[in-house]
Amino acid sequence: MLVLTRRPGQYITIGEDIVVHISEVQGGNVRMAIEAPREVKIYRGEIYEAITEENKKSALSSKMDLKKLLPH
Repeated sequence: MLVLTRRPGQYITIGEDIVVHISEVQGGNVRMAIEAPREVKIYRGEIYEAITEENKKSALSSKMDLKKLLPH
């Protein structure tokens, strides 16, 4: 993990095609703007975790359903 200190107006680059701009820092909040190709999916951490959890539940559910269809 890389930990950086940045100020408003500064930015970091990730690879050749992703740029994270620091727009505003106010109290404990940081506002960022992310430039990335359309095909790069960007999620807030809590949303990504929820999607991952739902995918795990769905995969387990479909495995159970397939077992019901298999002959014993």
